Amino acid sequence: MPVVTGMEVHQRDKERVRLFLDDEYVLDLPLMEAARLSRGQTLTDSEVDQLADARRLQRAYDLALRYLSYRPRSTEEVRRHLAKKQLPDSRIAEVLERLRQRGYVDDMEFARFWISSRVRFKPMGLRALKYELRQKGVDDEIVEALLAEVDEEASAIRAAQTRMSRYRGSSPQAFRHKLSAMLRRRGFGEYTIRDVVLRLQLELEERDPGYFQDDAD
Repeated sequence: MPVVTGMEVHQRDKERVRLFLDDEYVLDLPLMEAARLSRGQTLTDSEVDQLADARRLQRAYDLALRYLSYRPRSTEEVRRHLAKKQLPDSRIAEVLERLRQRGYVDDMEFARFWISSRVRFKPMGLRALKYELRQKGVDDEIVEALLAEVDEEASAIRAAQTRMSRYRGSSPQAFRHKLSAMLRRRGFGEYTIRDVVLRLQLELEERDPGYFQDDAD
Protein backbone atom coordinates (compact mmCIF):
# COMPACT_ATOMS: atom_id res chain seq x y z
CA MET A 1 0.00 0.00 0.00
CA PRO A 2 1.29 3.50 -0.82
CA VAL A 3 2.85 5.64 1.90
CA VAL A 4 2.64 9.43 2.18
CA THR A 5 6.24 10.58 1.80
CA GLY A 6 5.78 14.28 1.10
CA MET A 7 3.34 17.19 0.94
CA GLU A 8 4.29 20.57 -0.54
CA VAL A 9 2.15 23.69 -0.54
CA HIS A 10 2.04 25.33 -3.98
CA GLN A 11 4.01 28.56 -4.13
CA ARG A 12 1.41 30.32 -6.28
CA ASP A 13 -1.67 28.76 -4.70
CA LYS A 14 -1.53 28.35 -0.95
CA GLU A 15 -4.82 26.44 -1.01
CA ARG A 16 -3.24 23.54 -2.97
CA VAL A 17 -0.89 20.83 -1.77
CA ARG A 18 1.23 18.52 -3.92
CA LEU A 19 0.97 14.96 -2.60
CA PHE A 20 3.83 12.46 -2.91
CA LEU A 21 3.28 8.75 -2.39
CA ASP A 22 6.32 6.47 -2.21
CA ASP A 23 8.49 9.49 -3.19
CA GLU A 24 6.52 10.09 -6.39
CA TYR A 25 4.22 13.02 -7.11
CA VAL A 26 0.66 11.73 -7.44
CA LEU A 27 -1.80 14.58 -7.43
CA ASP A 28 -2.76 18.00 -6.08
CA LEU A 29 -5.13 18.21 -3.16
CA PRO A 30 -7.21 20.98 -1.61
CA LEU A 31 -5.54 22.16 1.58
CA MET A 32 -8.42 20.89 3.71
CA GLU A 33 -8.00 17.35 2.36
CA ALA A 34 -4.22 17.42 2.73
CA ALA A 35 -4.58 18.51 6.37
CA ARG A 36 -6.05 15.10 7.16
CA LEU A 37 -2.87 13.35 6.03
CA SER A 38 0.53 13.01 7.64
CA ARG A 39 3.96 11.88 6.49
CA GLY A 40 4.44 8.16 6.89
CA GLN A 41 0.72 7.45 6.73
CA THR A 42 -0.21 4.34 4.76
CA LEU A 43 -3.14 4.67 2.38
CA THR A 44 -5.34 2.00 0.90
CA ASP A 45 -6.16 2.06 -2.82
CA SER A 46 -9.68 3.10 -1.86
CA GLU A 47 -8.35 6.07 0.10
CA VAL A 48 -6.19 7.12 -2.84
CA ASP A 49 -9.26 6.97 -5.08
CA GLN A 50 -11.17 9.13 -2.59
CA LEU A 51 -8.39 11.71 -2.64
CA ALA A 52 -8.45 11.74 -6.43
CA ASP A 53 -12.20 12.26 -6.32
CA ALA A 54 -11.76 15.16 -3.88
CA ARG A 55 -9.32 16.72 -6.35
CA ARG A 56 -11.82 16.38 -9.20
CA LEU A 57 -14.53 17.96 -7.05
CA GLN A 58 -12.22 20.85 -6.18
CA ARG A 59 -11.40 21.43 -9.84
CA ALA A 60 -15.10 21.57 -10.69
CA TYR A 61 -15.70 23.91 -7.77
CA ASP A 62 -12.87 26.17 -8.96
CA LEU A 63 -14.45 26.31 -12.42
CA ALA A 64 -17.68 27.50 -10.84
CA LEU A 65 -15.93 30.10 -8.70
CA ARG A 66 -14.10 31.47 -11.73
CA TYR A 67 -17.40 31.76 -13.58
CA LEU A 68 -18.94 33.55 -10.60
CA SER A 69 -16.03 35.97 -10.30
CA TYR A 70 -17.25 38.11 -13.23
CA ARG A 71 -20.75 38.76 -11.87
CA PRO A 72 -23.44 37.02 -9.80
CA ARG A 73 -25.08 34.06 -11.52
CA SER A 74 -28.26 32.09 -11.12
CA THR A 75 -28.09 28.45 -10.09
CA GLU A 76 -29.16 27.42 -13.57
CA GLU A 77 -26.48 29.55 -15.22
CA VAL A 78 -23.80 27.80 -13.15
CA ARG A 79 -25.33 24.41 -13.93
CA ARG A 80 -25.28 25.09 -17.67
CA HIS A 81 -21.70 26.36 -17.52
CA LEU A 82 -20.46 23.24 -15.76
CA ALA A 83 -22.45 20.98 -18.08
CA LYS A 84 -20.59 22.57 -21.03
CA LYS A 85 -17.38 21.42 -19.36
CA GLN A 86 -18.62 17.84 -19.71
CA LEU A 87 -19.03 17.33 -15.96
CA PRO A 88 -21.46 14.60 -14.87
CA ASP A 89 -24.74 15.64 -13.26
CA SER A 90 -23.74 14.14 -9.92
CA ARG A 91 -20.56 16.25 -9.80
CA ILE A 92 -22.49 19.39 -10.77
CA ALA A 93 -24.98 18.71 -7.99
CA GLU A 94 -22.12 18.44 -5.47
CA VAL A 95 -20.61 21.71 -6.62
CA LEU A 96 -23.94 23.54 -6.52
CA GLU A 97 -24.63 22.28 -3.01
CA ARG A 98 -21.24 23.53 -1.80
CA LEU A 99 -21.84 26.89 -3.47
CA ARG A 100 -25.26 27.18 -1.84
CA GLN A 101 -23.87 26.31 1.59
CA ARG A 102 -21.27 29.06 1.28
CA GLY A 103 -23.74 31.61 -0.06
CA TYR A 104 -22.13 31.89 -3.50
CA VAL A 105 -25.34 31.03 -5.36
CA ASP A 106 -28.70 32.32 -4.21
CA ASP A 107 -31.40 32.83 -6.82
CA MET A 108 -33.29 35.38 -4.74
CA GLU A 109 -30.18 37.54 -4.34
CA PHE A 110 -29.21 37.02 -7.97
CA ALA A 111 -32.63 38.15 -9.20
CA ARG A 112 -32.50 41.16 -6.88
CA PHE A 113 -29.08 42.08 -8.32
CA TRP A 114 -30.26 41.62 -11.90
CA ILE A 115 -33.35 43.76 -11.48
CA SER A 116 -31.45 46.48 -9.63
CA SER A 117 -28.78 46.56 -12.34
CA ARG A 118 -31.37 46.85 -15.10
CA VAL A 119 -33.30 49.57 -13.29
CA ARG A 120 -30.13 51.62 -12.81
CA PHE A 121 -28.33 51.12 -16.11
CA LYS A 122 -30.85 49.84 -18.68
CA PRO A 123 -34.44 50.37 -17.54
CA MET A 124 -36.77 47.70 -18.88
CA GLY A 125 -40.42 46.81 -18.53
CA LEU A 126 -41.72 44.07 -16.27
CA ARG A 127 -42.38 41.79 -19.24
CA ALA A 128 -38.78 42.01 -20.42
CA LEU A 129 -37.37 41.53 -16.92
CA LYS A 130 -39.56 38.50 -16.38
CA TYR A 131 -38.41 36.99 -19.67
CA GLU A 132 -34.72 37.53 -18.87
CA LEU A 133 -34.97 36.00 -15.41
CA ARG A 134 -36.91 33.01 -16.67
CA GLN A 135 -34.24 32.47 -19.34
CA LYS A 136 -31.71 32.34 -16.50
CA GLY A 137 -33.72 29.66 -14.74
CA VAL A 138 -35.02 31.73 -11.83
CA ASP A 139 -38.18 30.32 -10.27
CA ASP A 140 -41.40 32.15 -11.18
CA GLU A 141 -42.31 32.63 -7.53
CA ILE A 142 -39.09 34.57 -6.94
CA VAL A 143 -39.53 36.58 -10.13
CA GLU A 144 -43.11 37.58 -9.32
CA ALA A 145 -42.24 38.56 -5.74
CA LEU A 146 -39.39 40.84 -6.76
CA LEU A 147 -41.05 42.38 -9.80
CA ALA A 148 -43.96 43.41 -7.57
CA GLU A 149 -41.51 45.87 -5.97
CA VAL A 150 -40.55 47.51 -9.29
CA ASP A 151 -42.11 50.83 -10.28
CA GLU A 152 -42.54 50.25 -14.01
CA GLU A 153 -43.63 53.81 -14.74
CA ALA A 154 -40.54 55.25 -13.06
CA SER A 155 -38.36 52.85 -15.07
CA ALA A 156 -40.12 53.86 -18.29
CA ILE A 157 -39.48 57.54 -17.57
CA ARG A 158 -35.77 56.86 -16.98
CA ALA A 159 -35.59 54.86 -20.20
CA ALA A 160 -37.35 57.63 -22.11
CA GLN A 161 -35.09 60.34 -20.73
CA THR A 162 -32.06 58.71 -22.33
CA ARG A 163 -33.63 59.38 -25.75
CA MET A 164 -35.12 62.83 -25.31
CA SER A 165 -32.28 64.70 -27.00
CA ARG A 166 -32.62 62.49 -30.09
CA TYR A 167 -36.23 63.44 -30.64
CA ARG A 168 -35.82 67.22 -30.40
CA GLY A 169 -37.25 68.85 -33.49
CA SER A 170 -39.76 66.05 -34.05
CA SER A 171 -43.44 66.77 -34.35
CA PRO A 172 -45.54 65.73 -31.34
CA GLN A 173 -46.93 62.86 -33.39
CA ALA A 174 -43.47 61.62 -34.40
CA PHE A 175 -42.29 62.02 -30.81
CA ARG A 176 -45.11 59.82 -29.53
CA HIS A 177 -44.50 57.22 -32.24
CA LYS A 178 -40.73 56.99 -31.75
CA LEU A 179 -40.80 57.01 -27.97
CA SER A 180 -43.61 54.47 -27.80
CA ALA A 181 -41.74 52.15 -30.15
CA MET A 182 -38.58 52.37 -28.04
CA LEU A 183 -40.41 51.65 -24.80
CA ARG A 184 -42.25 48.76 -26.43
CA ARG A 185 -38.92 47.23 -27.45
CA ARG A 186 -37.82 47.53 -23.82
CA GLY A 187 -40.77 45.40 -22.74
CA PHE A 188 -42.97 48.04 -21.12
CA GLY A 189 -46.73 47.51 -20.98
CA GLU A 190 -49.03 49.46 -23.25
CA TYR A 191 -50.78 51.34 -20.44
CA THR A 192 -47.44 52.40 -19.00
CA ILE A 193 -46.21 53.51 -22.43
CA ARG A 194 -49.33 55.55 -23.11
CA ASP A 195 -49.23 57.32 -19.75
CA VAL A 196 -45.50 58.04 -19.80
CA VAL A 197 -45.38 59.29 -23.40
CA LEU A 198 -48.31 61.65 -22.85
CA ARG A 199 -46.89 62.88 -19.55
CA LEU A 200 -43.49 63.63 -21.07
CA GLN A 201 -45.01 65.35 -24.10
CA LEU A 202 -47.07 67.66 -21.87
CA GLU A 203 -44.06 68.43 -19.68
CA LEU A 204 -41.93 69.30 -22.69
CA GLU A 205 -44.60 71.53 -24.19
CA GLU A 206 -44.79 73.41 -20.90
CA ARG A 207 -41.12 73.86 -20.03
CA ASP A 208 -39.44 73.73 -23.46
CA PRO A 209 -41.69 75.32 -26.13
CA GLY A 210 -38.99 75.00 -28.77
CA TYR A 211 -38.62 71.24 -28.39
CA PHE A 212 -41.31 70.24 -30.89
CA GLN A 213 -41.67 71.11 -34.55
CA ASP A 214 -45.26 71.95 -35.38
CA ASP A 215 -47.15 69.18 -37.19
CA ALA A 216 -48.15 71.62 -39.89
CA ASP A 217 -44.57 72.71 -40.69
